[in-house]
This record gives sequence, structure tokens and C-alpha cells, in this order.
Amino acid sequence: MTAATAIPTRKPPAHRLTAPYLLIAPSFLLAAFIVFYPLYALINTSMRSVNRFGMIQGLNDFANYTAVFADPQFQAAAWRSLVWTGAIIVGTIIISMGVALLLNRKFHGRALARVIVILPWSVSLSLLTVVWRWALNAESGLLNHLLMQLHIIDAPVVWLGNGQIAFTVQIVIGILVSIPFTSSLLLGGLSSLPSDIYEAAEMEGATPWQQFCTITLPLMRPFLNIAVVLNMINVFNSFPIIWILTEGGPANSTDILVTYLYKIAFKYGKLGEASVVSLLMIVFLLICSVIYLRLISKEQSNA
Repeated sequence: MTAATAIPTRKPPAHRLTAPYLLIAPSFLLAAFIVFYPLYALINTSMRSVNRFGMIQGLNDFANYTAVFADPQFQAAAWRSLVWTGAIIVGTIIISMGVALLLNRKFHGRALARVIVILPWSVSLSLLTVVWRWALNAESGLLNHLLMQLHIIDAPVVWLGNGQIAFTVQIVIGILVSIPFTSSLLLGGLSSLPSDIYEAAEMEGATPWQQFCTITLPLMRPFLNIAVVLNMINVFNSFPIIWILTEGGPANSTDILVTYLYKIAFKYGKLGEASVVSLLMIVFLLICSVIYLRLISKEQSNA
């Protein structure tokens, strides 16, 4: 069709162009208020003096920030949060990958095995932690009884009475409770991998380990990225395991940032300093979210 015979296009009316924006504007404004007003209140509180009854007073020249960064308990809790998050993520990814590979194989009772592995995910984390607290009881706990029956230990161990032992036990429990979700996520990824690639690799004589390193891991990278970022956000904010088992004790030796924040806010009444810790945690989670979005966009552009 030549330019002389082209049919002229009619510009849509202005109200039809603006109608979608007007329709979503109320929801957008409400969502923005819900997100940004608490953030504004948090920033405002972090820069002011606040008494233990929550009355906000004048500016205090960033005294809350100075107090938080100078507090040895904050420094210890921040470092412990990194150890807590990193150890649980590494342990969870390694074990969950093995579990997902096992459940992806064809064997009798595979459906039942998948249900058994994923079932704990539906149970409340607080309830699971209460069960673990009973099992770890030094006098009547199931774990000590089992280990003594197997002659692994000669006397009951006070699992939650020593800071290092208690924190290690909490990390192990954190890994165990994170496995169901991560395994189901990785299992979904393994189920979507094409089988003809593995058949071709077998014909070429590739061993199972070579197939895992050269085929499975590269193809599973998007799912591993998502599993790492989601677990990072979830574990970093995890409160029930530490609080129910030890409340950050003994002597604050198992505190992470979440329990430290709870203590200074509701036990010590330092709401201004608690606002500073909350802002720091938001910044960390914001960085994690940016990493997640960049990973997703990168994978989509490479697809």
C-alpha cells in the first residue's frame, strides 16, 4: 500500500488515554501510603529523643545512631546475623539440592516421600521450635535420651546453656526447617529440565557427576538464585527459633539483629535506637531485593 492510499489513523480521545491511570491511582496512592508513611515515621523516630512511653521529642543530633553503632551488643548481634544467615543458606542449599535430586528420581513410593519431605513446611515455625525446645531439654529431652541409648554420650548435655553450643544447635534447626521449602523449589526446577540432554550425555559416556556439574548446575542456576535470595530474606528476619529456644541468651550470646531489636524496643524501652536498627535491617533487605531483581532480569535477558 502506497503512502497516497494509506488510511489515516485517528488519535484516541484524551479521556481514553488517561482512564487507566485514573482507575489505578487510588490503589497506587493507598499502597504508597502504606509503604512510605511507616518508613517516614521510622526515619523521623530514629533522629529524635523518645521516652520509654513512646512520646517523640526533639532532634538529638543523631545520638540514636551513635549509641547503636557504639553498642558492643549491636556489633556482636550484627556479626552473628551474618553468620546465622550465611550458615543456614549454605547448609540448606546443599542438603536441599541432594534431597531434590533424590526425589526427582523414579522409585516406588516417590509421591509419598515428596509429601513427607514437604509436610513440615505446613507446620507453624513457632510450633516446630517449641517441639525442638522440649527435645533439647537437658533433663528430660528426647535428644539426650536417644544419644545416651546409642552410647554416643555418657551424660546429658545442656544444649541451650552454652552460647556456642546453643547457637550451633539453632543454626542446625534453622537448616532443618528451611529444607522443605527449598527442596520443593529446587524439585520444581529439576522437573522442568529436558531429559533429552541427559540421554545424549549418557550416550557420550558422561558420568552422573559430570552430568550434574555440566548440565544440572548451569540449568538450575535461576532456581538456585531465587532459593538463595528468598532464604536470605526469610532467615535474616527469622525470630521464633532464637527467641523461643534461648531468648538471645545465655548473656545475649545468641542474639541476632531481630532479637536485639526486640529487646531494646520492648524490654529496655529504647525506641529511638530500635528505629535505627530497623532502618539498617530494611537497607539490608532492600539490597537483597535489588540483587533478586537484577538476577531475574539477567536470566530473562539471557533466555
